[in-house]
Amino acid sequence: MSNQSTVSDIFRRALEIRAVNKDIDLMDLRSKIVSEYEGKPFPSPAFLTIPELDNIAPQEDWTAGLPIILRGIQNEDWTEIAQGIVISLEQVENYPKQSGREDDPTKNWRNRNRRISEAEDKNFRKWMPEDLMNIAKRSAKQ
Repeated sequence: MSNQSTVSDIFRRALEIRAVNKDIDLMDLRSKIVSEYEGKPFPSPAFLTIPELDNIAPQEDWTAGLPIILRGIQNEDWTEIAQGIVISLEQVENYPKQSGREDDPTKNWRNRNRRISEAEDKNFRKWMPEDLMNIAKRSAKQ
């Protein structure tokens, strides 16, 4: 088994560092990440995601640093990878402070599931006879 870290692993490590030292400067955080990971295998670009953050901040925020991380992987440069991690971390930390969490039930305008389910319901009512609709609903519950 490889000891190769994923981008998510490195991001979670940055969160741990930040939790221990909330006042750490982002440049110092970047340096700490570089010092911890330098000499280790670079993360695979196949796992260039931090999906557990989708319920905290919009995808465009938590993915903000991923292009820099990818460039760092391609250039085999831990400083670039750490910089991308710090950018994503900063975006993820700032979004809930400024806008609340992405999964906040009071933020109906950001609730992606609500919008999708409303469109599905509208289409089902328009195109599916009521008898078939009831069958579909019963089978979905099972």
